[in-house]
Amino acid sequence: MIATGTLFGAAGTANAAELNLICSADVVICELLVETFEASHDIDVSMVRLSSGETYAKLRAEARNPKTDIWWGGTGDPHLQAATDGLTMEYKSPMLAELHPWAVKQAESSGYKTVGVYSGALGWGYNTDILKQKGAEAPKCWADLLDPALKGEIQVANPNSSGTAYTALATLVQLMGEDEAFAYLKKLNDNVAQYTKSGSAPVKAAARGETGVGIVFMHDAVSQAVEGFPITVVAPCEGTGYEIGSMSIVNRARNADEAKVWYDWALKPETQSLLKDAKSFQLPSNKNAAVPKEAPNLDEVKLIDYDFATYGSTERRRALLERWDREIGAIAN
Repeated sequence: MIATGTLFGAAGTANAAELNLICSADVVICELLVETFEASHDIDVSMVRLSSGETYAKLRAEARNPKTDIWWGGTGDPHLQAATDGLTMEYKSPMLAELHPWAVKQAESSGYKTVGVYSGALGWGYNTDILKQKGAEAPKCWADLLDPALKGEIQVANPNSSGTAYTALATLVQLMGEDEAFAYLKKLNDNVAQYTKSGSAPVKAAARGETGVGIVFMHDAVSQAVEGFPITVVAPCEGTGYEIGSMSIVNRARNADEAKVWYDWALKPETQSLLKDAKSFQLPSNKNAAVPKEAPNLDEVKLIDYDFATYGSTERRRALLERWDREIGAIAN
């Protein structure tokens, strides 16, 4: 069964095993994965959709008595922080040999307490109609987002709740230096209409015509463009960070064996090839999985050498979020 505020689907059999899953991707992807898994396994899945920042906070709060077995999706930084804090358990899947090096490196750097399941670059999507109406130039670089013509036309998520927004924060710090990045964010705040809870919400708002620009992972902007909305996808000219969407088994999980079954299944090429059916355009971590033709070509994106170990560490992450709260959150529109 799927619990996303309401029950989804029929109840499982009385003798079926159970699995408690938190999914930090789009709910359409989460539901497709759960339906497909339950169809081929005698395991009932109870799924809740939470952003990666919210999930980390939940796992930390429930550390002594975990109610979650496995966490799938969401940016890798909170997964790494959970690993550092002992909230997730070591597991070496037999599927590791089939994964891209970046996914394996994610596992190695965490002591095999997490693994990469997909990857995607940070950027934004803008609504061509709104920018034309505003007489604003199309933003191609981070610097362009400070254009006064975009005042009140940008949305980005809050980095406390959203892994996407934390990736943006950490990316800017690595691109500019910390003090320069926060000076930039203070100027950007003048143009930000809303700091959303969900990382993908800003570009969905842009697609609906509620805002001009949504700072998101590029594949989330592609999803809106593929749906026919007037969204143009941008990889910032100065360079950008990227995510390694990850998966982790919760330490002391009640259903650890079932969690391992999901973990191995989720790394299979046929499973990862399903994501395109949910209009998910990330790059899958299994080398044999089908890559959606619409997926952004990361060879054409200027990627920074994103330091996952440093910016996924508890100390660095906490310090950046506290500074964001003091200097940006406190003055947010």
